[in-house]
Amino acid sequence: MTLAGGLGGALLLLAQPLPEAAPGDHVAVVSAHVRFAPPVGVPMTYRVTTRRIGRDGALINFALVYALQWQQAGRGYRLDAVLQRIDSDARPEVTRALTLMLQPLVGEAMAYLVAPDGRRIDLVDPEQLWARVTARIEAAGAAAGRPEAKQLAEMIAALPAAERDRLATADIRALIAPANQAIPAHAPTDGASVSIAHDGALQTIARVEQDAAAVGGVTQPLEIDNLWTIDTRTGLVMRERRQSWIVEAGGGERTLVEERVRALEPDG
Repeated sequence: MTLAGGLGGALLLLAQPLPEAAPGDHVAVVSAHVRFAPPVGVPMTYRVTTRRIGRDGALINFALVYALQWQQAGRGYRLDAVLQRIDSDARPEVTRALTLMLQPLVGEAMAYLVAPDGRRIDLVDPEQLWARVTARIEAAGAAAGRPEAKQLAEMIAALPAAERDRLATADIRALIAPANQAIPAHAPTDGASVSIAHDGALQTIARVEQDAAAVGGVTQPLEIDNLWTIDTRTGLVMRERRQSWIVEAGGGERTLVEERVRALEPDG
């Protein structure tokens, strides 16, 4: 399974993986009227919710809840993010299994430097961050007698530095429109359908694409619905929703097998 979907993707090592669009699949060129000016000094809540079909065929539902705050840093910006909690409505034994490996990260502060135009994102002091992350995951797994936590820590430690940094910045890249490479900016050439709508300062982009995945040991055709709502005043993606559906032969009934929603809102 790829960890490219972000830190939350580590929770899904125990679930059946579905395809994830790789960076660079779509060239994102943010429209000229979308500026990057994040709200400095405004506390915000960023909730990344995932529902994915598990090994038993049931949808697993969990959410990572982050506290965010922007500040000016030279000509660019610094974003401080803290994972506040992990929510799930799954059975307690499933929740414990899925959250064990990320629970040590609750309260862990991560800082990012973002270029003035929003197109480049760098972790602050990534080596120390990953040393703390892997040590805490491994220690928590050892205390709970869960060898998979040790395996995850070793997997993260073995990743090239660029891959680890991409893992830690995935949810933040998705939040910043100029850095979000999944957002289409022009008519697609791969058969996907794209539409764009405007409502005041909000721009909504929808993309429907086709794919396939092994579900229950059988390769199934997928229809993937993507929706992004961008605040053109700040350049932030206020809401992103990606839904993967199995479509019955002949274009019949659709069955949801995965959904991810990233939602951003100011506190208070």
